Amino acid sequence: MGDVSYNSAVPIDTRPLAQDTVQYLRELIKLDTTNPPGNERIAADYLAGVLHVAGIEPIVIDSVPGRGNVIARIKGDGSAAPLLLYSHTDVVPVERDKWTVDPFGGIVKDGFVYGRGALDMKGITAMQLAVFLAIAGERAAQGGAPLRRDIIFAATADEETSANEGIGILVDKHPDLLRAEYALSEFGGASMYLNNKCFYPIQSAEKGTAWMRMIARGRPGHASIPHAENAVVYLARAIERLGAARLPMHISATARAFVEGLADGLGGAQGAALRLWLDIDAHSEAQLLDYVLRDRELAAEIRALTHNTAVATGLRAGSATNVIPSSAEAVIDCRTLPGFSPDAAISEIRAALGDVSAHIEFEIDSQSPACEFELNTPLFKTICATLKAHDPAGIPLPHMLTGATDAKHVARLGAICYGFSPMRFEPGESFF
Repeated sequence: MGDVSYNSAVPIDTRPLAQDTVQYLRELIKLDTTNPPGNERIAADYLAGVLHVAGIEPIVIDSVPGRGNVIARIKGDGSAAPLLLYSHTDVVPVERDKWTVDPFGGIVKDGFVYGRGALDMKGITAMQLAVFLAIAGERAAQGGAPLRRDIIFAATADEETSANEGIGILVDKHPDLLRAEYALSEFGGASMYLNNKCFYPIQSAEKGTAWMRMIARGRPGHASIPHAENAVVYLARAIERLGAARLPMHISATARAFVEGLADGLGGAQGAALRLWLDIDAHSEAQLLDYVLRDRELAAEIRALTHNTAVATGLRAGSATNVIPSSAEAVIDCRTLPGFSPDAAISEIRAALGDVSAHIEFEIDSQSPACEFELNTPLFKTICATLKAHDPAGIPLPHMLTGATDAKHVARLGAICYGFSPMRFEPGESFF
């Protein structure tokens, strides 16, 4: 988080919120919740203490021992359904020798807060906590004037692995604590620059996951007598074809709105070419996208949000140098578009493998569904209007995350989930 700039068109004095956010973030970073093992209970207890001091009584639940979750609520008058602010407090592991500061020190340096989880996503937990407490304080100052809807704050465990020991368990066992009409979380509202234009992608969809093994079957034998039915060779051919293939293009409502928004914002010949790309034949779409955008990272992202993807990330085969194994397998990270099951994605993969597919089997180890939410809602319009109020030249866009978040769990309760964690970066800076 960098220095906060203010726009005189926005009447709210956000400086106290920024100061509180930095304080909460620094304290959260100091709590080592590296996952595995997580140990998020220490973060839940810290947040519960802050809420208690503010006069709000939270609920702390261990989804499994040591995996703490904290939930709090500001009551409304019930005339509208609740709004959920949710985040996760676990962080990915660190390589300490690659850090120039203590990753769990919560260091402030040159106007930035440094530490593991500052962006993903303790910074967002801190933002949500500061806003939640500010709303509670304003309501108390007005003599308890009711809100139309309850506001729920939830900071939960275990988002960074596939163990599902966090909010998924809460959704199953304590749904009434989290049930809401709308939910806001990570990955949306951070600035992105293209051709000196500032865009603000707002997550309104995310891809699903299908982590699987691609297993080649062959005939075993002694390696001193080669033969053509070698499982390792079959697998090598399959991996080569998969790496060279691009699965068919599919344009979801979110992807179309994102690309059309880019086209409108860029304008001119570049914008016209982007609109053409949306409807071009699959053979030419890759070359045109690279030429039009001239930004390889964004072009790769757009390809990922308009295609099911499958990437080999690991290999296993054989037990001895002199034995041809009967099977060989590759670990595949497959990401599915909204509307596609893992089996449908596997069908596309098989088509890309061609004749070698006859020797290949697929086994799915874990999966999660893709999510896509409607855009024509009062909340989405409010998000866009708020971004424009702070940055009149900025361009809000719907966006699909190519990764996965806890929205897949919250959506099971019927909530419309958006990623909205606004941050203003300077050109050349990035969320990642």
